[in-house]
Amino acid sequence: MTLYQPFLDYAIELMEKRLELQPYPIPPGFERKETITGKGKRQETVLTTSYAFKTPKLRQIRAAHVQGGSSLQVLNFVIFPQLNYDLPFFGADLVTLPGGHLIALDMQPLFHDATYQQRYTEPILPIFQKHSEHLPWGGDFPDEAKPFFSPAFLWTRLQETEVVQTRVFEAFKDYLQAYLDFVEPAQPESDRLRLENILNSQRSYINYRATKDPARGMFTRFYGEEWTEEYIHAFLFDLERQLETSLTCS
Repeated sequence: MTLYQPFLDYAIELMEKRLELQPYPIPPGFERKETITGKGKRQETVLTTSYAFKTPKLRQIRAAHVQGGSSLQVLNFVIFPQLNYDLPFFGADLVTLPGGHLIALDMQPLFHDATYQQRYTEPILPIFQKHSEHLPWGGDFPDEAKPFFSPAFLWTRLQETEVVQTRVFEAFKDYLQAYLDFVEPAQPESDRLRLENILNSQRSYINYRATKDPARGMFTRFYGEEWTEEYIHAFLFDLERQLETSLTCS
């Protein structure tokens, strides 16, 4: 069962049509990782594959796809803009566990002022309203996470796999298409203070996600702590490593 493969295939095909996609380097050992869990009839192969691209406006477009049978399917797909653009992040966390499906879609804002919301949040509120009618609110999430989400945050818990294959897939398509609609006309920033604020906001978001990554326990159980920490910091949320590298090289 590969529940989220169609999501990934759709995203790559759409981006190939609309963006100047280039490969983004994936550190050795992270493109593919496999392990076997359970015993006897409960034995399952867990396969994690990684994908990464970049464009002139998008620093890193990356996906982590975990396939572990019917009770474990995960697609974490995130787009990080270049540091001289004020674009929001695109984030899709699609998680299937034995208890059901956890779905989160958003364009996570760099800033929360009225001008920024008018540019990047208000245009997608109709998309949020359209899909939230069929995908009920998933309940509370930590207060410390709230600054990193927009008013168009689509967060739901589901039991029916068919709803993921239909309603969630349509929402994913709409959010991604709307995000690319923001990317195409985006212009680079040149104001020094604005660039500084963008960097600080990106760092805040990425450091929070790296510290609080909910997949840490799962990956540690499958592949060990050393691999997991390196995967999180050198691939999934690699901005600090990239900044260190650029300082070393300059």
